Amino acid sequence: MTGTLTAVQDDFLATARAAAALLREEAVAAAWDGPSALPGFTVRGLAGHLAYQVLCVAPALTGPEPRDPAVSLLGHYARVGWIGAAADADANVRIRQGGEDVASEGHAVMTARLAAALEELPALLRPADADRPVRIPLWGPWSLRLDDLLVTRMMELAVHNDDLAVSVSTSAPELPERAADTVVALLARLARRRHGSTAALRALARAERAPASIAAF
Repeated sequence: MTGTLTAVQDDFLATARAAAALLREEAVAAAWDGPSALPGFTVRGLAGHLAYQVLCVAPALTGPEPRDPAVSLLGHYARVGWIGAAADADANVRIRQGGEDVASEGHAVMTARLAAALEELPALLRPADADRPVRIPLWGPWSLRLDDLLVTRMMELAVHNDDLAVSVSTSAPELPERAADTVVALLARLARRRHGSTAALRALARAERAPASIAAF
């Protein structure tokens, strides 16, 4: 890790910087108003949703500390409304609209906001706060440990980096190795919980007996 950050904090920043580099690409600006590879999202809405995964962290750190105890990482995903929900479900409509809102002032303004956030975050992230409860406004009445929050944002960044890159016919940025391990481990845990251990093991080790999908969500 660099400086005095925890490994998770350091990996989040590296993953966020990779996403910011992708968002700055001219291919993203050129396709801004077109459809993305993710059903229901425009390129700008998907870009805004990707940027939000970074932009939401500073307000979570500088706002009042939630009074409710933090839930576990998997406990968080047991509570979210979007896993398994239809595309027109309220939770998914809010997510898409949130991305559009972040992108509403255009590509140049959004990427400048993201660059400013990435300048600010290293000074806000502290190892002593790794276990501090934090919350994002769109969630329900629960909080997460800061470092668990950052793991959820790394997963979102990794998945949507690929969505956006495919949308504009470019390459997704490579994740730092440790961040990739963290994201894949989280997705594997979510897939196992959703489909069961046997399905997950077969998908990883016995493709001939694996189910058609063990998607985590």
